[in-house]
Amino acid sequence: MISFLICLALLVIGYLTYGKVVDNTFGPDDRETPAIRINDGVDYVVMPQWKLFLVQLLNIAGLGPIFGAMQGALWGPVVFLWITFGTIFAGGVHDYFSGMLSERNDGASISEVCGIYLGNGMKNVMRVFSVVLLVMVGTVFAVGPAGLIVTLFQNGGFSGIVTNTEFWLWIVLAYYFIATFLSIDKIIGKIYPVFGICLIIMAVGVGFGIMTNPAYEIPELWTHFYNMEPTGKPVWSFMFITVACGAISGFHATQSPLMARCMKSERQGHMVFYGAMVCEGVIALIWAAAGCSIYEVTNGLNTGLQAVLANGQSAAIYDVCSKTMGGVGVALAMLGVIACPITSGDTAFRSARLTLADWFKIDQEDFKKRLALCVPLLLVGAFVGHLDYSIVWRYFSWTNQTLAMIVLWTASMYLYQQKKNYWITAVPATFMSAVSATYFLLGDECLGQLINSKDASGATIYNTAVAYPVGILFAVLLLGIFIYATRKQPASNKK
Repeated sequence: MISFLICLALLVIGYLTYGKVVDNTFGPDDRETPAIRINDGVDYVVMPQWKLFLVQLLNIAGLGPIFGAMQGALWGPVVFLWITFGTIFAGGVHDYFSGMLSERNDGASISEVCGIYLGNGMKNVMRVFSVVLLVMVGTVFAVGPAGLIVTLFQNGGFSGIVTNTEFWLWIVLAYYFIATFLSIDKIIGKIYPVFGICLIIMAVGVGFGIMTNPAYEIPELWTHFYNMEPTGKPVWSFMFITVACGAISGFHATQSPLMARCMKSERQGHMVFYGAMVCEGVIALIWAAAGCSIYEVTNGLNTGLQAVLANGQSAAIYDVCSKTMGGVGVALAMLGVIACPITSGDTAFRSARLTLADWFKIDQEDFKKRLALCVPLLLVGAFVGHLDYSIVWRYFSWTNQTLAMIVLWTASMYLYQQKKNYWITAVPATFMSAVSATYFLLGDECLGQLINSKDASGATIYNTAVAYPVGILFAVLLLGIFIYATRKQPASNKK
């Protein structure tokens, strides 16, 4: 438990110290924000800081810091290190700059922001990349909650209530349409703070349940500093891709512009963007600790957790809630877990609408034009929702981290142009470049089936001898391209 508590303390200290370093490097000032200057009553609406923080937390949370962290726990307590240091030095930095660069550019979508600093070619790539990712995220966060609702009703013994996943999927999608279409303060601004409080209480309840139950012991890093994944998947880079939202997530970059359009002052950025990511890191750390401590370990491997996860996302989360809190706690926890992905799914589709609107210059004050974007987006989401869920999740994980890599390179170019310390973003950008490239070679949904092999029992032998060097070389190449690009253009003092 000591390892867990140390990591928890480091997250809080990181927010207070390194978070301020990031904030000071950017240099927020008292200029008029888009929420005040553009205020359209739909997407540009001033909201108080506490509400911005809770909405941002729910926007970025989803199932990532919950289910992703539990999956990451398969590798053992080593996942604590990635959640902690990934949040402080990568995820928080990424979320802060994606939000503040959007704010400095009239609340532009992240694809437009990348185009401003990396060129039109990258803008067009990011437009397509962002919309595809957002539709996948919205779909993942529609199917997941539908399954969780069914699991809650079935295990709770409720009678007379529909327990068909297909039915609840369409209910969730119907809500997504309404939330995507209406102005941001009508639904999102009113109910998100309530769900945000539920999410935080749920995380505290799970954490308290682990630490107070003598049957559960959170393993220490120094006694379990090895790969505990039962199938032998390497820590690098599978764990870094799997945890995703609990440490760094490109999806967050698509969500931050929503709050960038609602800030009264730039000085709110530290709490709203960096702070929400640290809070998500705390949630992920708690769920990772649950995965590491509750289930049976066989021959040093997390076989018990593997078996629970094999029953599906919904069943695994329900099992943790029932074991740590039981009774009333289950209902509260499941409410938080269901609300969490739903409140990310609706803003995913909302962000997709805004990305398309920015792309094709479609005025969103006109409700007919909003409707023309909302309907096809939700229809595509309904189609994707009927594909193999596990495949959609795997592609989401890789595209998620690749988008984070691109956003960090964008922030690095901005800082260079401003004659500021660009290494605070260039270092995590280089790291995430290596992560994404390595996984692209090893992952089954990418090139893994071409370069990996099987042993006599059918287990996968990962070709790390090729993937690791190539991943490192790719990261070094991108760093070299970045340094070369900075030599080719003079620094400026643009906004």
